[in-house]
Order: sequence, then structure tokens, then C-alpha cells
Amino acid sequence: MRRYLTLDDTPDRLPRAVRLVADRRGTGLVRGAAVAGTVDEAVGALSGGHPPRPPRHRPVVLLFPGQGTQHLGMATGLYGYEPLFTQALDRVFAALGPEGHRLRDEWLSGDPDVPLDDATRAQPLLFGIGYALGRMVLGWGVTPAALLGHSVGELVAATVAGVFTLPDAVRVLRDRVDAAVATGPGGMLAVAASVDELAGYLPTGGQVVAAAVNAPRQTLLAGPDPQLRQVEEKLRADGLTCRRAAARQAFHSPVMKRAAERGRDLVAAVRPGAPAWPLYSGYTGGPLDAAHAVRPEFWARQLADPVLFWPALDALLATGGHLLLEAGPGQGLTAIARQHRSVRSGASTAVPLLPARPGPPERDRRTLLTAAGQLWTEGHALEPLAPDTVCP
Repeated sequence: MRRYLTLDDTPDRLPRAVRLVADRRGTGLVRGAAVAGTVDEAVGALSGGHPPRPPRHRPVVLLFPGQGTQHLGMATGLYGYEPLFTQALDRVFAALGPEGHRLRDEWLSGDPDVPLDDATRAQPLLFGIGYALGRMVLGWGVTPAALLGHSVGELVAATVAGVFTLPDAVRVLRDRVDAAVATGPGGMLAVAASVDELAGYLPTGGQVVAAAVNAPRQTLLAGPDPQLRQVEEKLRADGLTCRRAAARQAFHSPVMKRAAERGRDLVAAVRPGAPAWPLYSGYTGGPLDAAHAVRPEFWARQLADPVLFWPALDALLATGGHLLLEAGPGQGLTAIARQHRSVRSGASTAVPLLPARPGPPERDRRTLLTAAGQLWTEGHALEPLAPDTVCP
């Protein structure tokens, strides 16, 4: 028996172009999915591509990226198109007050008054888009097995997991942004080398440090502009591959120490709680227990402390195979995850919810629908993906 599940193009539903096929073969149910405009197109895509297969029911992990992944027009193709995403993002803009309305208008126009890479623009937009994507996936009926964020993405993960209410998280975010901007010009540098390989390039006690361990040979340095430029020149002279990250402040470096200390009282006032779902932390390099989650100093220090994303991802994937959903722009965390042995072996799969680079609105929608199809073929019900018609 084969069923083609087709979904209409009404404005109050997400799946406007996804076509799903369920087929009973032998004793079990197999599933396949394709993004298409018509049933005929879907049948052709499913027939010519990977055959439907039994659902694997791998638990879902939400990954939230941070500073450096932003780009003009990110996720604008989903705003006003996907109701759950739009409603959640509007709540973030509303919590930001008058500046939230200005931020929304700049984001939609693609012409920000301040460069997008500045913390005043990148941080709230990355937070809002990540939060909206996370709430959208929950609204589909998916219960995450874990959440893991990178830099500001960890604040997103904590908010989705219930450590902070949305209004409190926005208060913390705004305070962080104000404190970060007050530190003055700085930057971040991605280097294709391990932390140990870079040790000789970083002066002892200096302000340029390893700010993030993204992968075994993928390290992010941060520091004030003049010092970071000197380190970059030495690295390039020795043939190491470097690339400036899209940041105008030196996050996760000693430059941020005073700013981080300033934020402790505010975090204490909002009283963080224990997460509702397992939360993995780039600051502990593993699971975040309730004792850490409620400590104000833990959250306040995040502006200055290094991000141990790879150790946290490694600890998470050591628990078994997962379906990793990147809830944010750029596909940077998807690319990192695909380096992990769990993903390379096929035990886990990394799936982005947004495209890797800017493009027309249809690119955002197609990427999202492809991810929804992947979730469905894995065996997740996806409440909004109920069929409108069933064709024998």
C-alpha cells in the first residue's frame, strides 16, 4: 500500500511544498520525502533519488549557532511564511521594545543602520532567529533529546529549555550587548589549527587567546584589533590558514572580563532555573547539570570564557546516534558536526534548517521543508504535517 500525503498552499501552514510518501513493504513501514510543487514532481523525485526506508527514530538535538554566522537576509524567507517561526520571532522583537521594531525593519530591509556584524545587530538577531526556529520545531510536536548552543546560541538553548523566560533572556542579552560594545573594537580569527599548535603564537598573559574550540583543528582566536592583527600576520607568514570571523568585538577573551563581572547581578535577579530538557554546554564541555544552570556567575562569565563546542558535541554524540538540527543561519555547526566520527559513520546525521548562504526567500523555505521531510522520514510525527488528501 502506498500513500501520497499532499499539503496545500494556505498561509497558515508550514508545509506548502513538501510531499511525503509512506509505503508498506514486507512487515514494516518505510518513508521517503521530497520537496516538490506537485505530486507528480514528488513521485519523480522519490523514484529517482534515495528509496524510502524504515524510520530510524533517532532522537533530535537542536544546535544553535552564535556570532559569525549572521548574514544579510538570513531567515527573512520564513517571516510571514511559517506561522510558528513568525509568532516566536515577533515575541522577541516585542520583548526588545522600540529597538526591537527598528531591528525588525532593518533586518527585513537588508539595510541596517549599523553593520550587521556589530554586536548590537548580530547578537539580538541570532538570538531571535534561533529562538524562533527552536520554538517552531517544538511546535511541530518534536521533543528534543538535548540542546547545544555556541556562544550566544547557548543563551538561546537555555531559553528554549526553560532556564530563562523569554523576557528575562532578552534582558540578559541586552546587558551583554551593551557591555560587549563598551569594551571597544576587537575581533575574532578562525584558524585551521589546534589549540596546542597555536600556543606558541599567543603571548603568555596576552589579550589574544583561544576563544573557541570548534573542532580538533578548528580554533577561534579573539582579542583587541592591534594585537590580533599581529598574531594573524605571524600565522599567515608561517602558512597557516586564517579567516577573520564576522565580529567587531573580542568575545570570549580577557577583554570581556570586566563586562562579564558586571552582568552577574542581573542574572542573579532573573533567577535562572533547571533546564526542562538535557542541555549541553560549550562552557563545561559536556552536560549542564541543574547546579550549574542556576548559578548566576556561570551565565555571566560566558562573555569572557572560551567556548568548548567540540568537547560538548563529542560528549553528546558519545551517548548514541542523533539527528542534529542546526537552528540558525550559515550551516557552520552542520559543517563542524559532519567532521565528527558519529556523523561520518552514519550513526548520526546533521541537518540545517536554513541555507548556507544568502539567497531568495524560496531558498530559506526549501531548506526548511527538506529538514521537515528528514524529520518525518526519521519517524517523527510532525503535527502540522497532517495530510490534506490521501491518494491510494
